[in-house]
Amino acid sequence: MSLQRKMRLAVVAGAAMAIAAACAPPGSGGPTGQSSDRPAGSISTDPAKAGQVTLNVWDQEVRGGQNAEVAQLNKEFQAKYPNVKIVRTSKSFSDLKTTLRLALSGSNPPDVVEANQGYPDMVTFVKAGMLTSMDGYAGVYGWDKRYPKALLDLNRVSADAKHFGTGKLYGISQQGEFVGVYYNKALLTSLGLKPPTTWAEFTADLATIRTKGQLPIQFGNLDKYPAIHTYGVILSQLAGKQYVRDLVLGTGKASWTDPRAIQAAQVLQTWAKSGYLTPGANGLGYDDAAKQFAAGKGVFLLTGTWEAADLKGPMGDKLGLMPPPPASAGGPITTMGGESLAWAITSKSKHPDVSAAYLNFLTNQHASDVMTQTGNLPAVPGPAAAALPAGSPEGQLVAGWQQISANDGLTPYLDYSTPTFYDTLTAALQSLIGGQTTPPQFTQTLQKDYGTFHQS
Repeated sequence: MSLQRKMRLAVVAGAAMAIAAACAPPGSGGPTGQSSDRPAGSISTDPAKAGQVTLNVWDQEVRGGQNAEVAQLNKEFQAKYPNVKIVRTSKSFSDLKTTLRLALSGSNPPDVVEANQGYPDMVTFVKAGMLTSMDGYAGVYGWDKRYPKALLDLNRVSADAKHFGTGKLYGISQQGEFVGVYYNKALLTSLGLKPPTTWAEFTADLATIRTKGQLPIQFGNLDKYPAIHTYGVILSQLAGKQYVRDLVLGTGKASWTDPRAIQAAQVLQTWAKSGYLTPGANGLGYDDAAKQFAAGKGVFLLTGTWEAADLKGPMGDKLGLMPPPPASAGGPITTMGGESLAWAITSKSKHPDVSAAYLNFLTNQHASDVMTQTGNLPAVPGPAAAALPAGSPEGQLVAGWQQISANDGLTPYLDYSTPTFYDTLTAALQSLIGGQTTPPQFTQTLQKDYGTFHQS
């Protein structure tokens, strides 16, 4: 939808093959153990009537702008409902992935959690009966009208927990996101360059910047996941959106040993060997790389829109942001992205109705404006987004979202591909960047994981 709620967003979500995981406990409502699929009249939408409630919430909104909007909304929710106390546990994305499954399987899990979409996390949690289906709440609160269908579908899991993108709703997301190209306006100008308008110009600029003694792309991959986004952007540019969608979702005949996937791997490895990426990138943390970019070390930074608020603080108007430039100037834009992690209600929560009211508060129009004011990109932009100056980083953020959405240009994150693909892909990318494996060996490693899953 546009800023007037007419932006057309097409996030690809489709059926894929089965996943093996624990079955739901006897007597559960399908795989989930608990469900909001009950008459609307039995759902309480007023937390004030719930008595004294403590909501334990786990999220990964630890960065400056993300933390600021959640902290503000939590404060406002508790002021509106003094009987509700929110106990918040915030972890980095990597730490959340590592610890959430254990927390959900315990006897006293959180009430509300952020869960990553796809097979490794959300589908696995649903299969194991750890999350509550939320279709009833969607009807009561109008989430099915607030969000485009494509966004809701990304948080759906089928009744048999074998597919995502279809079935019951298990979460709602606050923010839209895409992997873009941040650039230092001052550095770019000092080198006699302008923001590139095509992918060919961008890659040519990398060589020029290196020749002039500057670092073309600031990049830290100690946390492993940043390389998913870098490789994903290159793959989306070279192979096109349909190939990436078919590959990730298993809906076509695409394979990881396709020449296009190999070519994208060659480009990434060449960038590393040519000095276009930070030397020793596999030993540099993601946050440290972002701080170095903000300090003027590196002309470009390829990462997600979740970083915009943190970079704007130290860089101010020197910060520029654009989607990866298209093949031809003014042409359709393709990049990796979708929406932020889903906020979900756990099946063992003692306060599911209060949890749902909290999620509604986190995602309503007021929340959208709070996200905009703190430098974030709301999945459904509200009035505050319309007032952003066009040339500001925040204005570029929303404008990029509109451009991508208008052209149906989003490709899904590569780690959605199989339950084990995150670990397989991140390890393989580190070896590729470090020069320990060749591009064909890299893609063969990915295809082994991918093929085994889909053949099963």
